Amino acid sequence: MNESLGLESRTVRVVAYDDRWPDLFAGEAARVAHAVHAAGLPPLVLEHVGSTSVPGLAAKPILDIAAGYRVGTPAAIHVPALEQLGYIHRGDGGLPGREFFRRGELRSHHLHLVELGGVHWTRYLAFRDALRADPMLRDAYARLKQSLATRFPRDREAYIAGKTEFVERVLRAARTGAADDARANQEEGRP
Repeated sequence: MNESLGLESRTVRVVAYDDRWPDLFAGEAARVAHAVHAAGLPPLVLEHVGSTSVPGLAAKPILDIAAGYRVGTPAAIHVPALEQLGYIHRGDGGLPGREFFRRGELRSHHLHLVELGGVHWTRYLAFRDALRADPMLRDAYARLKQSLATRFPRDREAYIAGKTEFVERVLRAARTGAADDARANQEEGRP
């Protein structure tokens, strides 16, 4: 495992952006793609998502990977190949339509196996792209995450719940093209 990745179980810790994260994603994506190909499975489309995918954004030191499978391909056929890479399958994690995997004794990688172009795929990419496109929105999200991590260093559920309103607001704005409104409201403390 790379020293820039890894988080203890049941812990919330937000760290400064690490310029190595895109390369670590690229290496892991190549490893996953190779394993899927070697197993004779339909290819997955792999995208770096989550906070480590946004340059300059403070993040929990865990790489999130969206692994999109094609419509008509059962997600379950990919599970054994991912488990061979050391990923632990955790079921849908409370999100029907997603198969969740984690890797590392210190959690270093999360893989979200979802339908390519489906609701989860679209949400992951829309949120990432909105933050990449707007440094002020990215920074507002970083401040929120750092505040929540300070308040809830051992309560992952409270940390996640505290981000939900911001995430949903950004996704609504992305659907309507109103990212500037979402940022302005966040900056002014309005919902």
